[in-house]
Amino acid sequence: MELYERLIKYTKIDTTADYESDTTPSSKKQFDLAYVLKDEMIELGFSNVYVDEFGYVYGKIPSNTTKKIDTVGFIAHMDTSPDFSGTNVNPRIIYNYDGKDIKLNDERIIKVDEFPQFKKFIGDNIMVSDGNTLLGADDKAGIAAIIQACKYLIEHPEIKHGDVMVGFSVDEEIGRGADHFNIKDFNCDFAYTLDGDDISYIEYENFNAASAEVVITGKSIHPGSAKNKMVNAINLAMEFHSYLPVFKRPEHTEDKEGFNHINNIEGDCSNARMHYIIRNHDLCEFNEQIKLFENIKDFMNTKYKEERVKVKIEESYRNMYEILKDKMEIIDLAKQALSNIGVSPKVKSIRGGTDGARLTYDGLPCPNLGTGGGNFHGPYEYCNLTQLEKSVELIVEIVKLVGEK
Repeated sequence: MELYERLIKYTKIDTTADYESDTTPSSKKQFDLAYVLKDEMIELGFSNVYVDEFGYVYGKIPSNTTKKIDTVGFIAHMDTSPDFSGTNVNPRIIYNYDGKDIKLNDERIIKVDEFPQFKKFIGDNIMVSDGNTLLGADDKAGIAAIIQACKYLIEHPEIKHGDVMVGFSVDEEIGRGADHFNIKDFNCDFAYTLDGDDISYIEYENFNAASAEVVITGKSIHPGSAKNKMVNAINLAMEFHSYLPVFKRPEHTEDKEGFNHINNIEGDCSNARMHYIIRNHDLCEFNEQIKLFENIKDFMNTKYKEERVKVKIEESYRNMYEILKDKMEIIDLAKQALSNIGVSPKVKSIRGGTDGARLTYDGLPCPNLGTGGGNFHGPYEYCNLTQLEKSVELIVEIVKLVGEK
């Protein structure tokens, strides 16, 4: 199976995560892809392949030498973001891209002026959706690259290596991807997530991240007799949101600037609920953002003389730089591998996070590598297949370098 065929196959399996669920995985359909991957890995010659009770998929390519070599792991996530539909994904490939706008459907066009990275893609092969769904390259491109690279390693035993571990996680998009990841059995010296965009970038610094659920309790009274009685939960929700600084919204921030992002709101006069994600590279500023949510809650409850507002904060992950800054040999290895395959390595901070951030804090050093995807979580998502091919080469080269140490 060709690399692009793998990616198409995986994107067509709906694995949308569910914020509202308290199960793991949050959506049972993530098992659909998990069992497909299990069968493929067994067929290709992986060992120790299994799907655990939480939907995580694990496998190993055993060492093919008696030499003592570090165990390296590669990780990607199976779920897709609930921010946009992942049902009935219909991928198509644009071969030898000509640098012009890409029409997805009658309503949506990828405009080069809006997404200038496409100016660098002329001559490459690009995969997009039909504009009615996201594509799912985040992170099925990472899965496809890992499987394809491991297939190559299995077919080329002349490449000497230690154990190579593979793990595919669930629910990364809702901040739970590392909750049940079995680091002990994964048993790696270090690993890489394949969950980035441009192939040339190595990422080992990310946001500190938390989620906030704001629950508003109103008092519903017939509007004809509501004076001095009604407390409209929708109005209180809008009031709460108005106290958060406008300049701290994602659409007004870049680079290492933090933000508060409301990604869900629902309710009526009686009850309303809002869900936010809170992000900042700087830990002190991150803690101040969290404190602001609590302060707004306290202010409004004092103002209305009742507990009308409740806030629940859950931390998702921390900035992995604080750990990886002392393990730069892992970063240097990836830089060398990129150079060896003809790609000039670059470093950038992630305006987001990966399973690797949590895993790094849990004891598995795990920076992030690119796969050629972009415009994630929406209908304009794409995957540069030419870069994805390089991602396969990168994984193989990392394994080679580890084996030569």
